[in-house]
Amino acid sequence: MNELINFEIKTENDIAIFKLNENRFNAEIAGMVKAEFTITLSEEVNKLVVDMSEVEYCDSSGLSALLLAFRILQAEEGEIKLASPQKSVRTLIEISQLDKILPIYNSVEEAIKDFKNN
Repeated sequence: MNELINFEIKTENDIAIFKLNENRFNAEIAGMVKAEFTITLSEEVNKLVVDMSEVEYCDSSGLSALLLAFRILQAEEGEIKLASPQKSVRTLIEISQLDKILPIYNSVEEAIKDFKNN
């Protein structure tokens, strides 16, 4: 099992941007991503953009990690937005109807702009 995951977190004003620099978001790394979400979202962050641009494959474990972030944020009256998923990942999210609670944007900038407009 891979001990490390490749990701970046930056904060822009009150918005955390989590970029997963992995091509597979599956059971191998989902637990570590959940841990990072738990740590990041306990630091008074209530707006999260997840940059999915590098992810070519996502399974139910990856979706589960995203749902954990959603639930943590929902409890704090926060929001999560997904940015730049590749076609296969976007299709999976839409087929599972998670796009109803995990809004999808074409870019990180678009997601940030939507946060600022609300």
